[in-house]
This record gives sequence, structure tokens and C-alpha cells, in this order.
Amino acid sequence: MTPQPPPEPCNTDGESRRVGVEIEFAGLPPRQTAELVCRLFGGEIEGDSPHRLKVTGSRWGNFGIELDTQYAHPDQALVEAEAAGDSEWARMRLDFHARTRELIGDVVTGLVPTEIVCPPVPWHELDDLDVLIEGLRLHGAKGTEASLLYGFGLHLNPEVAHFEVESLLAYLRAYLLSAAWLREQIHVDITREVLPHANPFPRAYALRVLDPDYDPNLDTLIDDYLADNPTRNRELDLFPLFAYLRPDHTHALLSNKLVKARPTFHYRLPNAQLSEPGWGAVTEWNRWLEVERLATTPETLAERSAQFLARHRPSAPRRWLTRLRRWVSRQ
Repeated sequence: MTPQPPPEPCNTDGESRRVGVEIEFAGLPPRQTAELVCRLFGGEIEGDSPHRLKVTGSRWGNFGIELDTQYAHPDQALVEAEAAGDSEWARMRLDFHARTRELIGDVVTGLVPTEIVCPPVPWHELDDLDVLIEGLRLHGAKGTEASLLYGFGLHLNPEVAHFEVESLLAYLRAYLLSAAWLREQIHVDITREVLPHANPFPRAYALRVLDPDYDPNLDTLIDDYLADNPTRNRELDLFPLFAYLRPDHTHALLSNKLVKARPTFHYRLPNAQLSEPGWGAVTEWNRWLEVERLATTPETLAERSAQFLARHRPSAPRRWLTRLRRWVSRQ
């Protein structure tokens, strides 16, 4: 499958926009996965721990490959604290900790997913990256559909085209209007619907953002998002982008160690459909482009926003009753 061109193909530096891809699966442990990456794209395997590896120096940069549970890897804070002790007893404790975490990883392999975090890839080379997904399939990797226990996903991290708040707001609005269509196209797995991995946005937040009078600056856009979405588990997670744009923001969620600041949207909705021949990152990229096309068509975006508000905004009497109830509750 060929990746379709985005309406805004270049970033702020005039270079082709890049897309990060993350995929979760079972059936293939990190070491075998890293060896597959090396065979396909070159590079060398480096080990942070037995169940957390890197492939460095590949065609596009570094791949991260690990079991997706913190308990299979050494606790970095503890490692640093024990290393500072510089005693035989500290070294023994450190060795025991490393061996225990390795054993946990051995036990849960197959129960928790292996995750690959790919380096950013130019959008027009996503079909080359899909060779990896085909390789995973041929080597027995299992996706979301293989078990009710598997809530695995594929995440896309499309680089933003512009940092102006008007552009970011247009993309957010376009996503809110496209979310239902995307869910229908993807047929989001029931396990992923139940688990809090890619939750939809609250209706009240969508109504606020789609209102034509909503005209925030960047700080207001960020603060409103944090107030109504205090979780990383939104179908379109903006924490990485906001952490990149405002690295000194004081909100705890933006400084969480799990939030990786980067100039991208973090699109979490797609299933990992590894049993489906021909499925891959390009499939989900081409679907995502419906959001981008809408975001870059102002007239259509405004028209569809008005239609959404007309369908879902409470009537004037209902809004008045809501305000009255709030007033009474404060008395």
C-alpha cells in the first residue's frame, strides 16, 4: 500500500514531515524482534537490560524494543542510588535487583506485549517501514485480534506542520469531528474500548473547542486541555506536543516521566491488526489523513463544526437549568 500525501507535506524547516510509529504485539520476545529489525534495516543491538533493547544506527535511527511493563526492567532510580553506594553490599543488592527483574520479564513474556518504538520516518517512506510489520507477522507475532486479553495498539506520531495555535486548534477540531468515523473504520477492538488506553474526548470538551467563539492563545489551549483531559489515555494525546511547546509548564502531567516531549500529535486509536494481510502503518496513516484534510479546509471545518454543535449542544432552557443547578449546589 502506498502512503497518500498529506495536505501539508513539509514541517516548519521545509523538510518532509516525519511519522513515529509504535506497535504492540505478543508472540515474539524483544531479542528476536531486535534481530529482525537489524536484518531489515541494519544497525546493531544494544542492551539496557535483557528485556529492553535498542537497535542503533539503522536506516532511520534508533529503534527501542522492550516488554511493555516496568517490572521487567531495572528501576533506574534504585540503580543510580545503589551505584552511588559503591560497596560490596550495594553491588550485591544491585545484582539481586537486576536478576529479579530479569526473572519477572521471563515469566511475563507472552502475557504482556512486546513494544517497538520506531524512529521518525519520512511520511513517504512508511511503506518501507511496513516491511517490519509483515516480518513480525511471518515470525508469529500476534496482534489485538488474537485474544480477548490483547488490547494491543498501533500509535502514530505525525510531526506537526505548524506550531501556531490557529493550526493546532484546527487539527484538534478536525479530530473531534472525525473521531466517530475513525472508530467505525478501525472497528476498535472491544478490549481496547474497555481498557483505558484510547478513550474518547468528553462531549463537553468537544462542545467548548468547536464553538466558533473559542479563540484561545497557546497557554489557554493547553490549560483547557489539561483541565478537561487529565489523562494520557485519550485517542489523540496532546501531552507530548504540549510538553514540547511548554517545557517549563508546572502541571504534573506534562512533567511525568512517561510523557516524551516531541513536536507531534500522539494518535493512539488504531488496533494492532497483525493477522490482517496488507495491514500496516500506511493503512492507519491514510485514515489519519482525513483529519488533516479537514483541518486544512477552513470552510468545511466551520460547516461541520456548526452541524455538530446543532446536534449536540443543549437547548437554551436546558443550559439555563444546568446553570441553576450549579448555583443551587453552591448555596
